[in-house]
Amino acid sequence: MAINWTEAKIAEVVAKVLSEVNGQGPAGDRNWSGSQFHGRKLIGVYETMEEAIEAASAGYAAIRSMSVAEREKIISSIRSYCRAEAHIMAELGVAETKMGRVEHKTAKHILVADKTPGTEDIVAEAKTGDCGLTLTERAPFGVVGAITPSTNPSETVICNSMGMIAAGNGVVFNPHPGAIATSNYAVDLVNRAVYAAGGPKVLVASVIKPTLATADVMYKHPAIRLLVCTGGPGVVRAVLSSGKKAIGAGAGNPPVIVDDTADIEKAAKDIIDGCTFDNNLPCIAEKEVFVFENVADRLISGMLKNGCVMLTREQADALAKIVVVEKTDPKTGAVKKMVNRDCVGRDCRVILEMIGMHVGPEIRCAIAEVPFEHTFIQTELMMPILGIVRVKNIDEAIELACKAEHGNRHSAHMHSKNIDNLSRFAKAVETTIFVKNAPSYAGIGFGGEGHTTFTIAGPTGEGITSAKSFTRLRRCVMTDHFRII
Repeated sequence: MAINWTEAKIAEVVAKVLSEVNGQGPAGDRNWSGSQFHGRKLIGVYETMEEAIEAASAGYAAIRSMSVAEREKIISSIRSYCRAEAHIMAELGVAETKMGRVEHKTAKHILVADKTPGTEDIVAEAKTGDCGLTLTERAPFGVVGAITPSTNPSETVICNSMGMIAAGNGVVFNPHPGAIATSNYAVDLVNRAVYAAGGPKVLVASVIKPTLATADVMYKHPAIRLLVCTGGPGVVRAVLSSGKKAIGAGAGNPPVIVDDTADIEKAAKDIIDGCTFDNNLPCIAEKEVFVFENVADRLISGMLKNGCVMLTREQADALAKIVVVEKTDPKTGAVKKMVNRDCVGRDCRVILEMIGMHVGPEIRCAIAEVPFEHTFIQTELMMPILGIVRVKNIDEAIELACKAEHGNRHSAHMHSKNIDNLSRFAKAVETTIFVKNAPSYAGIGFGGEGHTTFTIAGPTGEGITSAKSFTRLRRCVMTDHFRII
């Protein structure tokens, strides 16, 4: 398939489509669903999972004949569309899920557009010797089946799509039921961008009403060669038990340690900036703090200067009973403690009103000194609430922080100028991401070096996923020849 679309032509198409989309009114008008946006039918969204897989398979067949340069033209087009419509997707995401902040979600989409690796990530390896040449190349799986979350819905769809397409795959999504419209808007955006760059009309696909049943069809369908899940423990377990090659990005409960060598004022600001980014929805965000007792008062004072309110122990206990609720399993009768979804990703002032506290919009985080066993320490809340525990020394800090992380091996953070302390914690906690002296989001390239991803595969070991994560290795051997020394 020949592509003769120039960058200028792509920019022209992006501008035209963006003008049409903007003319359809703000996301808050609620004239949107899993299949349409302000009357415009979303491309690549189907009634059944079987239809979606068939469409993605046809898209995969189309890009198999395309060169790497042609695939890169497609990735560049997706970047352009993502930048152009970042604010629209941010508005839609907040309107649909009631989680997060528009300005932060906009920034996350720009991050995805700018720092998601493309085809440059697909690098072949060659080995020569007395017996000739062996070439190992990264090839596509075929059609990838992906589960995406409600916390970062369009960000994950676009980031996954870019990496999977760069690797040469087609993609079918089963989005979180709480973010169908936002996820499917992103599917539509990717397809518009692909087609604008000369690719097939549908390369990524989804369903109008994703359910556990549609996910099960995806898990079992013979055309799906790789499964990728970004979500909670339940869906990750389902993917890993599918019998297919799977990449799982699971939960975390990232701790942060502050020792007495840290720049305390900077640490206070960095921790609150990271903890409150998109109202604590990113899995990498700071969830609990362990601070040396000889600098704890200074750290808390710094946090209060950065948009925090300090809760009393009584207020913290009352709030804990609201943000984590008990639910009875109708089948087994077992009682489980679960995070209250009505609180996840909500503004701090909205959450505090649930216990009768009224604060202004300038308050972005509630902090509280609590014991290690407290809900604020032990549970990944994904909301702007931060529990703080005082510790005597680095030994106690590392011990408690590792216990609070619960062996998820997801993310951890530390503020210190003591190289020995930093090294000891990094080695002990064994997380995929370890951020030193910066807000947590530096770990995914926002203000830090390195590429970004919204699929952090700790459980299956791929780590900060990128295009090469969605490839399989193929070996080509030539004996005796193609060695020139």
